[in-house]
Order: sequence, then structure tokens, then C-alpha cells
Amino acid sequence: MLRNLVGDRPFYKRLFSLMIPIMIQNGITNLVNMLDNIMIGAVGTAEMTGVAVANQLFFVFNLCIFGAVSGAGIYGAQFVGSGDMDNVRNTFRFKLLFSTLIASLGIGLFLTFGENLLSAYMKGEQGVTDPVATLNFAKDYLLIMLIGLVPFALTQCYSGTLREAGKPILPMVAGMIAVAVNMSFNYILIFGKFGAPRLGVQGAAIATVMSRFVELIVVSIYSHRRTEEFPFFRKVFRGFRIPKELTQKLLLKALPLMANETLWAAGIALVNQSYSLRSLDAMAANNISQTFWNVFSIAFLAVGNAIAIILGQTLGAGELQKAKSDSYKLVAFSFVISTVVGAVYFLVANFIPYLYNTEQEIRNLATLLMQISAIAMPFDAVAHASYFSLRSGGKMLITIIFDSGFMWCVNVLLAFILSRFTTVSFPVMFAIIQSITLLKAVGGILLLRSDFWVKNITQNERSERGF
Repeated sequence: MLRNLVGDRPFYKRLFSLMIPIMIQNGITNLVNMLDNIMIGAVGTAEMTGVAVANQLFFVFNLCIFGAVSGAGIYGAQFVGSGDMDNVRNTFRFKLLFSTLIASLGIGLFLTFGENLLSAYMKGEQGVTDPVATLNFAKDYLLIMLIGLVPFALTQCYSGTLREAGKPILPMVAGMIAVAVNMSFNYILIFGKFGAPRLGVQGAAIATVMSRFVELIVVSIYSHRRTEEFPFFRKVFRGFRIPKELTQKLLLKALPLMANETLWAAGIALVNQSYSLRSLDAMAANNISQTFWNVFSIAFLAVGNAIAIILGQTLGAGELQKAKSDSYKLVAFSFVISTVVGAVYFLVANFIPYLYNTEQEIRNLATLLMQISAIAMPFDAVAHASYFSLRSGGKMLITIIFDSGFMWCVNVLLAFILSRFTTVSFPVMFAIIQSITLLKAVGGILLLRSDFWVKNITQNERSERGF
């Protein structure tokens, strides 16, 4: 049994070649986000909480874009595996059009309903955090961040396509440059250094928007200048059209996955809104916990991205049983690495909150939340790896049920009931919600053991094109 869960040297060499660049990029991004969070926290608790609340909305938008790009990317990875560069190019075109549309709709939605959505997080007991000031800071941050939605969406199209083709280095480099810009201008604009005005929350938003444009410029210019290395970008804007049949198939994958990611992110936002009903202090502590969870979870999240590429290419090459066998090894690896990282996270949680200029009760609460999250991390990793494995075969219905279906029917419903019809404390509520991840992990393993998801969805495409 153990032999089925451990790969050989070439297997791990391929995994690490994909995982490490993604992990570095995400790690740097999350480390900079952590520093941003600490810088804002140094200004004040209301500022930190306002940015955290606004980021709940951007979290939903970001995953909506991720779902749209990744849905089309299921075909993209399998087209790479089958050597069909023309359809990789067509898939990229589809991503550009679809993500731009989503970004435009997102801007309109946030401009129209942004204040109402932010206000939903200000209904708990006041505690030590001022709700009026928090809402004003959240609105200031939101309005500036809207400028960066389109470049963010376009960057995801380039980065997703490059990763599907097994070329993760360029997105990593572009991300590193972007976060350097973000971190530098955060320091300058938040605190008013080198003669710049002290802008606080607004400065953090301006720095982030600047970094979004820089990342897009770097990844797009280099992609189009190195078409011998990235042939799917060659003449991609010349004769810009997508075959109707392929468009329909991409929509059938992109729309459900976009809906799934959006519903899942909205579910997280609603769970956090339920937490906020206990107090705004709960939101402040949860913001600290979530910020550092993002840093410590980069390893198993990178494994998930690698799984989508490895299994997608393997399925596209027609090696179906190998894909199923590899999925077991990848899930096992994700569990092991997250167990080690989770143990470290548990230990350092005692010290992390002291990086923030906030009240002691918020620090104590943040430590407790981080330690609960650390215990749940291995089960989160298994569920995450199972999700990406199932998704690689293009089985959208079961993927949606497993991911956003579970989120809404279990997490959201349970958080709603606990927050509104019981008097359990926030830490107890948080622990209950975290513990049910174990059920999802077990369900993921059971689903992987079946053969229904092991499917090459590009066979018809290749036969139609004479492959």
C-alpha cells in the first residue's frame, strides 16, 4: 500500500520543477501581503480591519477570475499534453475575452453595491474596533483597488497558460518584480517616506494597483518577445478568432468552474461575515490568522496547481491509469508536507500577533485561531489536492458538489446557525467550522478511488483535427 503512495525520482523531479516556481511566486506574494498587513496594522486596528473587510470582496472576485481561467485551462493543459498548440492559442484568446468581461462586471458591481457589501461586516458588537472608521477605510481602499482589476485578470490569463505549458518561471519572475514594487511603494506611501504624503490605507491600495500593472507589462512583453519558447503566443492577436465548437466546449468548462470558485469564495466571505457578528474584534483577529495561514499554506497550495498541470498533461497524453496512480502519490505528498508545515505554524503562532500594533485581546484570539488552523491544515491539504485531481479530468458537476456544494451546504449553513441561533463563542464556532474539513478530505479520497474522473477530454478535438 505504501508503495502506491510514493513516487520515483523522476516523478518528484517533475513535481518539484512545477511546484517550486509556483511556491516561490505565491510565497513572495503572500509574504509581501503579510508585510502590507503588518504595515497597515502599525497604523491602527481600524485601518487593518477595513482593508481586511474590503479584501473579502476582492477575494471573491479573484477566485471568480481564477475559476474562469482555470476552467479553460483544463483544456489548455490537455492540449499541451497532446501537442495541439493551435488550440492552446485559441484557449488563451478565450481566457482574455472572458476574464475582461468578468473584470468589467466586477467593477460595475463594486461601484454600485460596494458600500452595502462592506456594511454587512459592521453589524457585530463594537469591542475595541470602531465600526464607522473601519467602514470609511474599507471604502477608501475599495475604490482605488478597482483600477487594478483588469490588469490582474489579464495577468492571470498569461500566467495560467504558461503554467499549463509547464513554463512557470516567467510568471514567477513577473510576480517577484511586482511584489518588489508593491512592497517598496507600500512603505513609501503608507508612512509618507522620502517626501511622499502619508496616505495610510489609500497608499496601500495605490501600491497594489501599481504592482498589478507592472506584473502585466513584464509577463506580456516577455511572452510575445520569446515566441520560439512560447509558440502558443505567436500571432495570437492576428486573425483573432476562436472556433465556435471550441468556444462552446470551453464555456462548458469555464462557466461551471467559475461558478464553483465564485460560490466557494462567496461562501468563505459569508462564513467570515457570520464571524463578524460576534464582534469586529473577531474580524481583526481572523485577519491576522488568515494572513499568516496564506503564508504557511503556500506549499500545499502549490502542490494543487502542480496537480492540475501534471494530471492534465498525463490525461491529455492518454495515460489514464498513470494519472489515477499519480493522483494518490500527489495527495499523499500534500498531506505529509502540510503536516510538517502545520506543526511549525502551530508553534510560531504564539509570537506572530506581537508584530501588530493592536490590543492584547486581539493578539490572544489571533494565536488561538492560528493554532486551530494549523491542526486542520493536513486535512485542508488532502481536500485541496483531491479537488485539483478531480478537476483535471473535466468532471465539473462532481467537482462543484465536492467544493462549493460542500461549502454552502455545510460550512455556510453551520456558520449561519451557530452565529444567529446559538451563543457559542467565536473561537468555538471557528473550531467547529475548521473541524469539518476532515469530512471533505475523507470524501475526496473516496472519490479519487473511483474511475469516473479519469478522462481524456481532448480526444474528440484531436480526431477532428486529424491527430
